[in-house]
Amino acid sequence: MIPERWLFEAQERISPYILQTPTLYDADLQTYFKWENRQISGSFKLRGAYNKILTLQPWELERGVVTASAGNHGLAVALACQQLGAQATIFVSEHAVPVKIEAIQNTGAQIRAVPGGYSEAEQAGIKFARESQGTWVSPYNDGQVIAGQGTLALEILQDLPDIDDLTWIVPVGGGGLISGIGAALRAHEKRSQRTLRHRLVGVQSEASPFFHALFHHGTQDGVQEEPSLADGLAGAVEPGSLTIPLARNFVDEMVLVSEEQIARGMAFAWHHYQETIEGSGATALAAVLFGKVKPRPAVVVISGGNAQPEIHRQIVAQFPG
Repeated sequence: MIPERWLFEAQERISPYILQTPTLYDADLQTYFKWENRQISGSFKLRGAYNKILTLQPWELERGVVTASAGNHGLAVALACQQLGAQATIFVSEHAVPVKIEAIQNTGAQIRAVPGGYSEAEQAGIKFARESQGTWVSPYNDGQVIAGQGTLALEILQDLPDIDDLTWIVPVGGGGLISGIGAALRAHEKRSQRTLRHRLVGVQSEASPFFHALFHHGTQDGVQEEPSLADGLAGAVEPGSLTIPLARNFVDEMVLVSEEQIARGMAFAWHHYQETIEGSGATALAAVLFGKVKPRPAVVVISGGNAQPEIHRQIVAQFPG
């Protein structure tokens, strides 16, 4: 479990470095949206990265920070290291979204592109950190990273103090965000001494359903991965990850959306709200639009907005209105 105090300490620790993004309501959908695509780095990942790196000892920073990422976590780590004067080495898939890679490069971080997908990049990064004695910062398998992600839920709870029965709909990759939200809801209930009736629902792409398989079947063996617009959620979960038991403890349901549904979610966000969101961020919205999650009111976490511009333009044109 994540200690309750870690969440509130994380909120205070990272507040000088992040934005408190808006929580806005759509009456037609009976849904609140947490627009984390407006975060400084373009995604929620800045929360966990800053919280983890701000807790490192000077000698851990001096060794250099190493991570693997589909893009958003790598950018977040790179920005935090730039702020604190540490060297960051980011392992990425050779298929990583170019706009994310360019943003990482602009921070001065070192990028190591690895053949294959995210899982291969993660394995290479862990191996490099071990051999170079660098400080490994997992995108999800770390208590302080998870606590940092949970600050997103604390903000929503502050914005909506009188609502005790929300359905929270959250994109899931390695499970750091949904685990942090679950821990925050539990901590808030304890502190407020109120019985809350929140439900927590995770969403993945049908093209990369690793955590969905873990949640429903207890194993990700045999899962076949295909290319996905939700690149930030792709890849297998590290064996023994903290997020696996946390998700089992906190999450009520895990659902899947198709690639077309993700694309339509991206287009819907643009046409209805003038918001640019990436595929990973559109999964939770797609779950609402296509009836994957029924109960209302809901709060949808739009986790990021770092879409490749030309792909976003194509999708918006393909699905008008």
